Amino acid sequence: MIWAELDAHLDKVPGTVSAYVGRPGAPPAWTRLPDATHYAASTMKVAVLVALHRAAEAGRLDLDTPIPVVNEFDSALPGAPRFGCDRDYDNDEAVWERVGGTAPPRWLAERMIVRSSNLATNIVLGLVGLPAVAQAWTLGGARHSATGRGIEDFAAREAGITNPVTAADLAALLGAVALGAHRPGPLASPAGCAAMLDVLCAQEFREDIASGLPEGTRIAHKNGWVRGVRHGAGVVFPDDAPPYVIVVCTTTDLADGGPSGDEVEDDACRLIADVSARVWAARHDLPG
Repeated sequence: MIWAELDAHLDKVPGTVSAYVGRPGAPPAWTRLPDATHYAASTMKVAVLVALHRAAEAGRLDLDTPIPVVNEFDSALPGAPRFGCDRDYDNDEAVWERVGGTAPPRWLAERMIVRSSNLATNIVLGLVGLPAVAQAWTLGGARHSATGRGIEDFAAREAGITNPVTAADLAALLGAVALGAHRPGPLASPAGCAAMLDVLCAQEFREDIASGLPEGTRIAHKNGWVRGVRHGAGVVFPDDAPPYVIVVCTTTDLADGGPSGDEVEDDACRLIADVSARVWAARHDLPG
């Protein structure tokens, strides 16, 4: 009954709303347009985090050996000039204060997740490389998602190189991290997956999925937003039920004369929080 009610509720929402709910590693309890592609926004940072830990476990880098903190990166478009991030478009002054100095990859990865720092993301992405992130998506079970470029690589964006994501793929990747913390899996060692979960649980932006949960509920999650786009993806760990994955992706066409970007952003956060609260109420009944 809850799933039919959710579908009926979301049918009234403008734009595209995709969703996935289920236990990690089990068939989904409910999906809605799970393979519809959305612009990933900052949800792609989960795949970058996985790629970093995989590189560290393979001995290609040390998470605690400082690297230069720079703001100049190679474009994904061959022949395009190098690009940098806009400080005013970032969410984390702590990383910008280290430009010209150094920082450990582990710390940069934490800032990439907990404060969604774009600068930290591009530094880590430059360290591991786009092919490593593609492998993280594939090993995590993704079928349609990809990370084609860094953040604010406008030359690549104008050439059509982008970062698509689906609700099903985000659920698969996060579910693989959660399962991998308890038994060997394709992404990283149990210790590596547990470390990634700890970082995702420290996420400081809690306006969407986390807002629909009781205070203090453990959730390993990442959200993402740009104008007209708001996504929330996470693994919830109730004290009284097995964990479950929940992903809600929303894309709205902000046409002239419509609501402002801030209004759409607020509406999307409330929508995702409402879906999260409804799923929480059904947490004991999820199959698997």
